[in-house]
This record gives sequence, structure tokens and C-alpha cells, in this order.
Amino acid sequence: MSPSDLTDAQWARLEPLLLPGCGQRHAGGRPRKHELRRIIDARLYVVKTGCQWRQLPANFPPWKAVHEQFRRWRDAGLWERVGQELREEGRRGAGRNATPTVAIIDSQSAKTTGKGGRRGYDAGKKIKGP
Repeated sequence: MSPSDLTDAQWARLEPLLLPGCGQRHAGGRPRKHELRRIIDARLYVVKTGCQWRQLPANFPPWKAVHEQFRRWRDAGLWERVGQELREEGRRGAGRNATPTVAIIDSQSAKTTGKGGRRGYDAGKKIKGP
């Protein structure tokens, strides 16, 4: 078990959001070879550690299976829907409207130079010949 793995409570909340889009079987109808939870755990490991896909430890499903499933979910817009559902649930749990009614955009408030930053100085180019 890796520190990035989902807890049982996290998986219980996430699983129903994933299954309607993909079910327990592949699109071709055959049973899944790898558990969806292990696919998610592997993806979280990549995000947490920053490792390359091909460097996933052997206790996870093969990197290609993890990557392909992630791509399918991404292309289908699943992660956007999951993020929206969890965000709305969190807002309702805090006693707020499910969707925000106001947004604040912060801007830079520190002064910078007029030219966009410090410029370097190369004295070697300033030497004049005889």
C-alpha cells in the first residue's frame, strides 16, 4: 500500500461516480483484468511522486493499462464531472449553494520594473577597442 492510495471511505465515495461511465466490464464485454481502484491508486501515485508512467512500481497494474484508462476517462469528460460533483457536494455540506454565485479573480499587486524584470549586464560586450 502506498501513501497515495485511496482510503476505503474515499473509494466508497468515488466508485459510484466512475462505474456508470465504465461499469465492471470493458467496452467489448469482457471482465476487467485490473480493479478500477488499483488503476486510480496508480494514477494518484504518478501525480503524487511525479514518476514517469513507465516507472510505476510492479505492485500496480501495468503502466499502459493505467494510462489508457486515464485517457479514456479524460477524453469522455469523466474527471470534469467527478470534480464538479464532489465540489457541489462539498459546498452543500458546508451549507452553501451547490454552485457559486460570485467569483473573485486576484491580480498582481506588487510593483515590478517597467521593462518586465531585472535585466542582465554583460560587461564583456561593453569593452571598447583601442
